[in-house]
Amino acid sequence: MRIAVVDGQGGGIGRVITEKLVERLYRPHPRDVEVIALGTNALATSVMLKAGANEGASGESAIIFNASRVDLIMGSVAILFPHSMLGELTPNAADAIARSPAKKIVLPLNRSNVEIVGLSGEPLPHLVEEMVQMARSIFLEQQKRSVPK
Repeated sequence: MRIAVVDGQGGGIGRVITEKLVERLYRPHPRDVEVIALGTNALATSVMLKAGANEGASGESAIIFNASRVDLIMGSVAILFPHSMLGELTPNAADAIARSPAKKIVLPLNRSNVEIVGLSGEPLPHLVEEMVQMARSIFLEQQKRSVPK
């Protein structure tokens, strides 16, 4: 399973997501999981690489190129909105993420002036924990389907 973590600005949210993915999925299954850091800028990518991502790339082209080549895309809800992250996420990058056939798991962080109804106001560590648990469930389901009977 190839998982892309998309983040921008300082990469702090992507760092937390990457650390948990590496701890919960990559270390137990190093042959079956690859975590790819996709930053809107080099700093964000670097922070996610330091957190343990297998590979990383920066900028619009990297996001567009990789969005259709992964199984799962993770980040804040801002990765679906053009001009989010203080304008770092380009319309083409947001479009590539939204159109990707990959499943998306996003954090409901309100920095894009978008309100999402029906969500609890849990702190970031709890939300990331839930996010990574969802990724783990998707991975385990994929593993079950790929085991020959």
